[in-house]
Amino acid sequence: MTDTARLRDRLQGCYVTVPTMFRDDDELSVDLDAMRKHVDFLVDGGITTGNGVLLACGAAGDFSTMTFDERVAVTAAVVEEAAGRVPVVMGGQTTSTNELVRLARAASDIGAEFMQVSPPFYFAHTDDDFMEHVAAAAAASDVGMVVYNTHWTSLDISNDLIDRLADLGTVVGLKWSMPDNGFMEFEGVVSDYSDRFCIIDNQLRFATSHMLGARGIEVHICNFWPEWGVRMWSLLNDGRYVEAQYELVKVVLPFMRLWTEMESYTSGDGHLDKLCMELVGLPSSRSRPPTRDIRDRYRDQARAMLQSIGTPNLLTTD
Repeated sequence: MTDTARLRDRLQGCYVTVPTMFRDDDELSVDLDAMRKHVDFLVDGGITTGNGVLLACGAAGDFSTMTFDERVAVTAAVVEEAAGRVPVVMGGQTTSTNELVRLARAASDIGAEFMQVSPPFYFAHTDDDFMEHVAAAAAASDVGMVVYNTHWTSLDISNDLIDRLADLGTVVGLKWSMPDNGFMEFEGVVSDYSDRFCIIDNQLRFATSHMLGARGIEVHICNFWPEWGVRMWSLLNDGRYVEAQYELVKVVLPFMRLWTEMESYTSGDGHLDKLCMELVGLPSSRSRPPTRDIRDRYRDQARAMLQSIGTPNLLTTD
């Protein structure tokens, strides 16, 4: 039986989407050694149980370009290297309920504590479709489910559907962002459901969401500067919300502006993380196609951005 109280207690802090590193060969095969080194870097930087969680094979982990076996192997490497020092979530986004069930069983077998699941993309599925999708995975595994509202690619999860998901018991987290028309829709969900789920802010409203009961923050900065994420989480827990907001504007805003500029060249999620990791001397790689290689085109701009926000250990110009 799933210990939901324990899982909710462990699902908090910096929700770090770990990029998948690849080798520079013909098929860009997965580089498990680089994955293990990155897990150690994150843990050594302070991302541990109580202030962080690692997501393997999420969007920034190139899940959409990976085979089932690759996703299992990468997650297993992250779990093994984490060695209980920090909880691990397995990315479970898929268009197939049968594959989701297989992923849920694999997550349990390799020791992941959680699995992230989103509404299937491509087809315009209904609330009932997604409810049965999650219920099938919940019945097949004892891992805690983190439901991610990827409204830009699929079904936008309604409040009614959130209520129904809560009845499954194994759904312990909501990774939340949503269309916002200026009527406090985001704040309404956090306020209404923070007592039933561990809510992870995926909308960069950390101060507001934390005040309303959110338990986690999703931010890419941790992949090259984990100490920054630990400090942000500490500021929030200490109620130093003004300082936290200034840190967001100082550090995250320049990162997001460069990401927005890159969207005119290629689409992706972990590509800028990886370039920033390279620039602080970490093992890294390009993302798999169809995301194009951004490294030569944006390296100088990324270095200037990292310098402007005060990133430590930044390498000098090539």
